[in-house]
Amino acid sequence: MPIEPIPEDALAVIRRDNEDSWPREFATTWKCIKCIMAGDGGAEELARALAHDEIVPYLQPLVELRTERTAGFEVLARWLHPTRDVVQPLEFIPIAERSGLIGALNERLLHRACAAAADWPADIRLAVNVSPSQLRDPTLPERLQAIAEGARFPLRRLSVEITEKTVIEDFDVARRIFGILKSLGVQIALDDFGIGYSGLRRLQLLPFDALKIDAAFVESIATQQESRTIVAAIVNLCHSLGLTAVAEGIETRDQADMLRQLDCDHGQGWLFGRPMPLAEVPSSLR
Repeated sequence: MPIEPIPEDALAVIRRDNEDSWPREFATTWKCIKCIMAGDGGAEELARALAHDEIVPYLQPLVELRTERTAGFEVLARWLHPTRDVVQPLEFIPIAERSGLIGALNERLLHRACAAAADWPADIRLAVNVSPSQLRDPTLPERLQAIAEGARFPLRRLSVEITEKTVIEDFDVARRIFGILKSLGVQIALDDFGIGYSGLRRLQLLPFDALKIDAAFVESIATQQESRTIVAAIVNLCHSLGLTAVAEGIETRDQADMLRQLDCDHGQGWLFGRPMPLAEVPSSLR
């Protein structure tokens, strides 16, 4: 959603502890202000973290399963907390979503990742997650375009990942925004496929480029026939529709071998690399 500037009276309230904690150039949303003024300390701490660039991108490799060549990276969030270890997204993404900070958080991550990736090989893609609130924002395509162009990163190298739940919240809006993104060259991936709410009709009506098979199916693919059958069906569905099949959560060589036998296209998981800071990515590409 668009980020609104804060009126001076509200700004004075949230600056009550430390004038330097809220740089004037950092604008937040009314939703966040309400959370803070209602005593949501998590929202206040997260807003300060964003203001001080403590939320940073970590990138996890996406590989071509046949060759295990790196095809791109998914942009993930980590909080470099000043007094704690690196904070995982499960702790702060729900806070960002309820406080209205998720759009600003995701856009900052994307800007930093695009700026770095502009100098990487031209066939390396970036995948970024889009939240339900972002998908309801009609300015999302132009915001992503501005970020990519400002970083000299071609939009044809960008993929947007959305969950099944996100799609059904406002199908018509999603279809319009997807159409604009596709016209800009952005690819669209449906994340966590198989455990959500989307019917096959939506796969027909929305311009997806890839389906990401949920890790719950991949976990037992080497030991359970039922999981192999489900993954095989999803891979066949992808190829019938002209989509790329991507398996998530690959942790063992047996899982990777089975996915290759099933003709799955791409894979992601600890077997191929854990999420890493931006500075470590260039050496992983050599």
